[in-house]
Amino acid sequence: MIFQLDKELWFPSPELADEDGCLAIGGDLSVDRLLLAYSNGIFPWYDFRRQKEPMWFCPHERFVIFPEEIHISHSMRTLLRKGQYVFSVNRDFEAVIGHCSSLRYDEDGAWLGDDMIEAYTELYRQGFAASVEVWNRNKELVGGLYGVNIGRAFFGESMFSLVPNGSKLALIFLAKTFGDMGGKLIDCQFETAHLKSMGGRYISYSEYMQIINSDYSMSPSM
Repeated sequence: MIFQLDKELWFPSPELADEDGCLAIGGDLSVDRLLLAYSNGIFPWYDFRRQKEPMWFCPHERFVIFPEEIHISHSMRTLLRKGQYVFSVNRDFEAVIGHCSSLRYDEDGAWLGDDMIEAYTELYRQGFAASVEVWNRNKELVGGLYGVNIGRAFFGESMFSLVPNGSKLALIFLAKTFGDMGGKLIDCQFETAHLKSMGGRYISYSEYMQIINSDYSMSPSM
């Protein structure tokens, strides 16, 4: 059963999501609703061209990366040692989310439309979202990622790369920086070969929520 949301600020119990993780449809993308969603492991994901209302997902098993478990291959270590790239946090959130959208905008099922961009940009303005940027020696933005940062969890939303391994470099920097600041978990939302190769693995929803709720008031604040 997929629940229909209304203007009231609520979600059904996450355990009621179907086998694909779909829980609800409707509501809005306000900051308050997004914060309520993420604090319960729920996130919006929908084809903005075909679907007028947000769809909300909460997979029963969670694909995550623990910062201390990030896998850095020999080739990536070699690339990092060359010092070809410079990293930053929150230097240009709007450019990062813009690249994430534009590189997939014409694809079937693209989900990062204007409403989503506006919603996450507002989350960033209010201190609940963050970006990582990768710059080349010419000070050009060549890779990055963004996500929601609540408590000791970073909920990854999207990443992009204009050079080979640009998004991997961003994720490695995120794991190192976030882990050093006390971050406990990077939520990848869905499994990909890319993320699995870097240390992503499944945990149960109950274990996931224990981590999300632990020291909830203490945020590394990317």
